Amino acid sequence: MSLASTAANLVTLAEGTEHGGNHESLNPYLTGGGALFALLLLLWITTRFNRDR
Repeated sequence: MSLASTAANLVTLAEGTEHGGNHESLNPYLTGGGALFALLLLLWITTRFNRDR
């Protein structure tokens, strides 16, 4: 395979077919809320370990 044909195949794969590449079960609000919760949890854990006393 040449670089050009590989790149063309990747572009075709990334474009998706009929739904624009989005999966039906992925809810953006649930995904964003889960990511926000995970980041806030990591921030809370970091501040617990970062005590000077």
